[in-house]
Amino acid sequence: MSPTAPGPIAPGPAASAPTAAGPVASDPAASDPAAGSAPVAGPGSRGPAPRGAARTAGDLLRRAGPALLGYAAVRLLGTLVLMKWAHLQHRGLWPLLADRWDSGWYLGIADHGYSYAFDENGFNESNLAFFPLYPVVVKAVAGVTPGSRASVGVVVAVGCALLAAWGIFAVGDRLYGARVGTVLAVLWGATPVAVVQWMGYTESLFTALVAWSLYAVLTDRWVTAGVLCLLAGLTRPTGLALVAAVCVSAVVALWRLRRAAVAEPAREPASGGPPTPALAPAPTPALALAPTPDSTPDSTREPAREPAPVPAPLLATADRDRVRRIVLGALLAPLGWLAYVGWVGLRLGRADGYFAVQRQWDNQWDGGKETLRTLRDLLMYPSHPQLFLVVVALVLIVSVALFILCAGDRQPLPLLVFSAVLLLIVLGSGGVFFPRARFLLPGFPLLLPLALAIARAHRRVAVLALSGAALGSAYFGAYMSLVYGGPP
Repeated sequence: MSPTAPGPIAPGPAASAPTAAGPVASDPAASDPAAGSAPVAGPGSRGPAPRGAARTAGDLLRRAGPALLGYAAVRLLGTLVLMKWAHLQHRGLWPLLADRWDSGWYLGIADHGYSYAFDENGFNESNLAFFPLYPVVVKAVAGVTPGSRASVGVVVAVGCALLAAWGIFAVGDRLYGARVGTVLAVLWGATPVAVVQWMGYTESLFTALVAWSLYAVLTDRWVTAGVLCLLAGLTRPTGLALVAAVCVSAVVALWRLRRAAVAEPAREPASGGPPTPALAPAPTPALALAPTPDSTPDSTREPAREPAPVPAPLLATADRDRVRRIVLGALLAPLGWLAYVGWVGLRLGRADGYFAVQRQWDNQWDGGKETLRTLRDLLMYPSHPQLFLVVVALVLIVSVALFILCAGDRQPLPLLVFSAVLLLIVLGSGGVFFPRARFLLPGFPLLLPLALAIARAHRRVAVLALSGAALGSAYFGAYMSLVYGGPP
């Protein structure tokens, strides 16, 4: 079985999604008195106005401490189970994490660059299918640290996984409070294929960029969101889902600003006096009122006309600054994805160059026909399917069900758009089936309904649920790496 390409290809930019949603409140007890005001909450609001966005990184990190400890404990359990199982098979842990399957491709790019020629009808897959940011980071870190690039790749992945867990906690905390954020981060570390998070793969780096970009949108930091989205577009082909989330949210935010400005005919002054009209009359020149010696007698002179009102500015200065930030963030967001796909096209001398490379890897868009056929074969026809493939199928089915719950729960627009486009890309690909669960690892917003249910349950029930998820993830990660034997 050949290694898998880094991800399915996308049909194109996403269409518009329901309505915009701003940040919503976390638990009031954890509010920061020094924080400023935040944008108005949209659909999905769960309480009073949210904490402001002025908290420092140190404050966020201290608040995220329990979530990071819980996440690290779950992943350490999975690593220990994998190490023990590998020892029983007389195999080493480090090769399993550092240089197998796609890890070897990324290390090859870090060592030699994009050196493979492309032959659309040949059998030697091109490494142009792999996006460049992760190998660039590995090469840069390896240049200033000791150890092999394979070791550095794992260290980078683990560090990015912790950053991702922190960002996932920040999103959950922003929406529903610290308890939900902590459960959400732990659940992300206990997914069936979470073992990949500490391997030399791109999922951890990509999820970190996704989480913090979505958090930046929720907290009205549009330029930051755009920059992080640009980097995510240089990491994985599914970066297109994050591009859609940022750009659609930006369009809706601009529309809301415009609608609010048009719908406000007058502004009430702070002193309680009469309202200031939106149409301010222009100042009348003094010369228009003073008669001159040659002026026409009053009986024959036409009455003076009132000067035409001058429209007041539609947006205040602060709103115009916000518009500029929103537009800049939206313009930055797609540049990374477009830059790499465009560069591959220029290198190969054809506009569809990147998509031709994906077809060579047997990844192409078919609207989900191959996915449905494989699900039918695995779950309906009498056979003896591999456990790994059955779990992948169940992950896809559960992910769709969770998205329906997310939509019914009216999650903020950025999260819904990201999850929807990610599912559309992964389920609609006609490529290989086995890596689909890994491709959905960055879709942490899909876990929010589970995190809410566990956080609201009795403490004993919550502990049992998280412990069961952690043990199941540890077993399945080791099974996938040592018994299934193929690429994740």
